[in-house]
Amino acid sequence: METEKSNLSKAEELKLLANEAFNARKYSQAIDLYTQAIELNSGNAVYYSNRAFAHLRLEEYGSAIQDATKAIEVDPKYSKGYYRRGAAHIGLGKFKEALKDFQQVKKMSPNDPDATKKLKECEKAVMKLKFEEAIAAPESERRSIAESIDFRTIGKGRDSSVPTEVAIAAVTVAVMAAAVMLFRTSKTTIVVAIVVGLLLLLGAYWWSGHNTDVEPQYSGARIEGDVVTLDFAKKMMEDFKNQKFLHKRYAFQIVLQTREVLQSLPSLVDIHVPNGKHFTVCGDVHGQYYDLLNIFELNGLPSEENPYLFNGDFVDRGSFSLEVILTLFAFKCMSPSGKP
Repeated sequence: METEKSNLSKAEELKLLANEAFNARKYSQAIDLYTQAIELNSGNAVYYSNRAFAHLRLEEYGSAIQDATKAIEVDPKYSKGYYRRGAAHIGLGKFKEALKDFQQVKKMSPNDPDATKKLKECEKAVMKLKFEEAIAAPESERRSIAESIDFRTIGKGRDSSVPTEVAIAAVTVAVMAAAVMLFRTSKTTIVVAIVVGLLLLLGAYWWSGHNTDVEPQYSGARIEGDVVTLDFAKKMMEDFKNQKFLHKRYAFQIVLQTREVLQSLPSLVDIHVPNGKHFTVCGDVHGQYYDLLNIFELNGLPSEENPYLFNGDFVDRGSFSLEVILTLFAFKCMSPSGKP
């Protein structure tokens, strides 16, 4: 009995320490302390709910749902358990599940303004989902927007304010008028002029849509043809380092080519590292481009002989997420297999 009381008392002390860590935004430390409290007293729903809250702050929604569900199992009348689980469901975009949780919170705490606000948010989101489902095209008719993009047409606009087709049409009319004036009733000449004009129009249309180059004043990295090369990747990285932009044509090209590469791969890729070879595994980059450059400086650029695996979140939080993802995608285009 004394040991049990001692454990309960110690668990409360750990909870208070965990609360202090949480308030100091030391969420990982708070989770560790709540875990120690739970080990001493697993029958307290508050500990699970608080740990779920810490997981929410770290955007660890799956763990938050597990802890919140455990809090509900320990004490079905504890409204915060439903609240925490509902918040985690929102974080995962599971609004229908979140709606059920906040409906339960509303029943248990009808005067809670936060619960009322969350409930309305979920109701609005669920209505939007139902509307989208009602107007959505059948799966067989859906088409990815990527399939409608031709990166080759992304480039400079016309220098003249007059469209090329209009200018060619004007020339055609002038040719026809001159032919009539010179040859009077020569129908053959008029027909020839019309045919030539139409050919010029078609040629202008094809040229403007399929032979578009980037602006001549653009001084950044360029992809020659359809192949992403090491020279291009190095130039692009250096431009990003100096906070210069990549032309949107090449950005689209990199993304679309990466999409093709990834679609050709299975969901799980087995990697065999032969004797004498190596394989570098990197943790979360979180959009920190200069950290990524430092990794490459220390360990070398990615290649077939120097393959990398980048785990988890490499684009969120940081200020240079786009630069990070385009750099990694460019190297993926260079080495599609990525195997040593």
